[in-house]
Amino acid sequence: MKFSFNEIRIWSSRTIFMCGLFLSSFCISSIGFAQTLPSVSSEVDTTFIKIGDQLNFKVTVEVDSTDNVIFPEGQTFSPLETVEAFATDTTRKKDRIMLMKTYALTQFDSGSYTLPTQRIEINGKGYFTDSLRIDVATVPVDTMAQKMYDIKPLIQVEKSNSGWWKILLGVLVILAIVAGLVYWFVFRKKNLSEAEKEALLPPYDRALLELKKLDNSKYLIQDEYKQYYSELTDIVRSYLEEDVNVSALESTTDELILKLEMMKDAGELNLDRDTINQFKSILQTADLVKFAKSKPATNVALQDRKAVEQIVVKTHEAIPEPTLEELMAQEEYQEELTQKLQRKKWVMAGSAALGAILISAIALISYYGVTQVWDTVTGHPTKNLLDSDWVASSYGYPPIHLESPEVLVRQKVNIPAEAKANIKELQSFMFRDDKSLLTLATTSTTFTQPAEPEFEKTIDQLLKGFEAKGAKNIVTKQEEFVTVTGVKGIKTYGNGKFKIPESEELVRGKYVILSFGGKGFQQQVLLTWQDGDPYAEEIINRVLSTIEVKTEV
Repeated sequence: MKFSFNEIRIWSSRTIFMCGLFLSSFCISSIGFAQTLPSVSSEVDTTFIKIGDQLNFKVTVEVDSTDNVIFPEGQTFSPLETVEAFATDTTRKKDRIMLMKTYALTQFDSGSYTLPTQRIEINGKGYFTDSLRIDVATVPVDTMAQKMYDIKPLIQVEKSNSGWWKILLGVLVILAIVAGLVYWFVFRKKNLSEAEKEALLPPYDRALLELKKLDNSKYLIQDEYKQYYSELTDIVRSYLEEDVNVSALESTTDELILKLEMMKDAGELNLDRDTINQFKSILQTADLVKFAKSKPATNVALQDRKAVEQIVVKTHEAIPEPTLEELMAQEEYQEELTQKLQRKKWVMAGSAALGAILISAIALISYYGVTQVWDTVTGHPTKNLLDSDWVASSYGYPPIHLESPEVLVRQKVNIPAEAKANIKELQSFMFRDDKSLLTLATTSTTFTQPAEPEFEKTIDQLLKGFEAKGAKNIVTKQEEFVTVTGVKGIKTYGNGKFKIPESEELVRGKYVILSFGGKGFQQQVLLTWQDGDPYAEEIINRVLSTIEVKTEV
């Protein structure tokens, strides 16, 4: 196929036009895409603050309305500290939104600090802010205008017993529970059942009540004569045993009748002969029913029931009135019964309390162990110190900061005349418990000249001080010690036999000497304790984990 020159020119022009149109569309779409990218910026309202003042760090993010933005949370601004993270402020800008997050930051030590870059997460991708330099200055003190005062001495305060309320509360709760149980099961006035109320009635009234209950039974209707006569005779026999004091339940018919006749002849029972004979007849009928399977007529059984009631009534009337001596004996007997019942109640209460104490002791021993429970009850000296409210404080200058169960007391130190030329100031603080050989002491020394401290010489003097106080067989080891803030020092430690104050007895003990310092100053910590005391070991380990020193003066 052949094309003319004009056709080729027209076709080329069209091709160039289409390419240009395509490139224009691509550039426009690229510009539109670039405008949708998120933008992150940050700023602070100041780069210079005083100790404890706050600065505001503001982060601004511009994104599409559908983007997911996550700002940093928590203490991510170290070495600066976050005081408060304010709510995010949102502003709409056409089809975009602008998010502003402000953080209040501070620092309590002077110096120059770097505010680190912060990661802003947008749709799972991280965007970072710029790092900034923040200067923190101390608050100037005008020593010319402000009068200076001497350091006030330490004041002894009463030891806090704040932990005892928990123990007291626990004991009170246990006692309250025991008291409640004892009251409920022992001293509480219980509602009596019908059987208990009936048992408390006098023998005469109880016999008449049981006879009425027999009338309401269905023994005769159900042809159970043996059961009927058994209960009938048991009622009258029980009454005679309780009210007449005759052994009726275990006696045969002839034996019982003989005993009643003997009591009548002796004047102990004013019962007529006919009543005794009638009672004998009823007992014989009952024996025939129970043992010979005899079956009397129903009207005979009913008459025997009425006759038994008359026998009970006549017997009750036939009993002579008790004499004054008998009444006195009965009253003493009742008092004795009451006292026995009261003693029984107190024994039950004491047993319950003892049981509660034993259960509590077993539970405590199972959880804490015998040794710890015993040491708590007997008041082990170092355990009391370990469980007390600890004190965190700084001692001397340059300061030595540590936590201890008691406040270290300033010691009066006399600097020898030959050492005054080299020592500018020496401050010593100490706590000591002679019973447990526990010693916690700090010494801060500043020299007149900016010379390096002689640690070995000072350590040797301390060891000689042990020997001067009676210590023997001292073993010495040495290694590097690093505080929680990274300050390095020398740890001299070992064991030996130490003399108990005011005694010639020697016990095995341990010691630790920590030495820090630099040009013109020296800091030392001395710890001693009795070997084999687990509570003292815990105290020493806790003290060592909290020691901090300032190495600049």
